[in-house]
Amino acid sequence: MSTPPAAARARELPDVSGLTVGVLGGTGPQGRGLAVRLAAAGQRVLLGSRDAEKCEAVAAEVAERAASIAAPGVEVSVRGGGNADVAGAGDLVVVAVPYGGHADTLSGLAAQLAGKVVVDCVVPMGFDERGAYVLEVAEGSVAQQAAALLPDAKVVGAFHHLSAVLLEDLSKPVLSGDVMVVGDDREATDTVQALAGRLAGMRGIYAGRLRNAGQVEALTINLVSINRRYKVHAGIAITDV
Repeated sequence: MSTPPAAARARELPDVSGLTVGVLGGTGPQGRGLAVRLAAAGQRVLLGSRDAEKCEAVAAEVAERAASIAAPGVEVSVRGGGNADVAGAGDLVVVAVPYGGHADTLSGLAAQLAGKVVVDCVVPMGFDERGAYVLEVAEGSVAQQAAALLPDAKVVGAFHHLSAVLLEDLSKPVLSGDVMVVGDDREATDTVQALAGRLAGMRGIYAGRLRNAGQVEALTINLVSINRRYKVHAGIAITDV
């Protein structure tokens, strides 16, 4: 029996166009870049930061940049606020804070994030004279740390391999590549795959259980090494899917 084409093998993904996406760490390069691309696709975006006033100013900039690449007729909506407010108001929340502040940020937001899909894209990365390397995380991965801190949330790992430089480079309105998505709740991973597909040129690909998040996070360090050697902004493309 022949293998059906990828389109036939694919699981139908939900419509996520109506979700409001909160981004914690929205003033950093990764959070900003994701916000620009999602807002340009018509997703309602809330940017969160420890400094709400600063975040409101950044949100205005993100909205302006998103509007510059949005298709005609797409409504761009980006607002800024404090992390707690954004965690409470978002339908789905992306965590894009620096690893050093990851645990502290999430430990105070368990109530606001209960019952929600929380997408963690944080990488435990350090640098020394030999380059980038993986930092040890007691829970096994940053995503698993998030799951331990947010027992009532549906934690998914994704968006680790998207270059912040490319996300913010609006001379490339269409990106190219795949987003590896890991998690234990199938409905949640389907939702995040669909959200990844809202980024022009990207797909969300299911890549295993949350226990596999450590490998996905660590692969980012290999990409950083590639980028430094070849002066590029490499990503991931999954073949035969």
